Amino acid sequence: MLENLKKYQVILASKSPRRQELLRGMGVDFAVQTKETPETFPPEMPLDEVPKHLSLQKSLAFSDNELPADYLLITADTVVICEGEILGKPKNAEDAFRMLSQLSGKTHRVVTGVTVRSASKTESFAATSRVTFAALEKDEIDYYIARCQPFDKAGAYGIQEWIGYVGISGLEGSFYNVMGLPTRRLYQVLKSF
Repeated sequence: MLENLKKYQVILASKSPRRQELLRGMGVDFAVQTKETPETFPPEMPLDEVPKHLSLQKSLAFSDNELPADYLLITADTVVICEGEILGKPKNAEDAFRMLSQLSGKTHRVVTGVTVRSASKTESFAATSRVTFAALEKDEIDYYIARCQPFDKAGAYGIQEWIGYVGISGLEGSFYNVMGLPTRRLYQVLKSF
């Protein structure tokens, strides 16, 4: 599938092992190349638009000269939104505990923005999933943080880890979006390149 991608050198601009696993699982051959970009956005921007904005900024960090005609660049950004606040990656165990306590017993949104860019075309989109956590006990949160060290994950959790197995009571939308890449939607976009 995705025979049209054979004309490209596909670049995934993400260090995320989960995104790499998902893109590989889609049957896409790619190389990883990243650039440090500030994750800033206008304060008045609606929170659901932030991931799409950030994925586009990550894409634009690669100049046109760095994107030859036979390159296809994929960038992404995932945020967790709970009670009107973006929960990014936790700074430490205390911050992770605060985030997981905030998510406990509530439904939140996970929004992933993706930008796919070639020399002649750019397409950005966002996908949203709604995740509901059961009420988490303090010792469950402590156990998860100590066992899984979720410091590289938005909202301080990975749905594919222990906390997802025992704590998530509901999901509307794409499971893979919560992992960091809305694979079905990305597949549809990649077919158009």
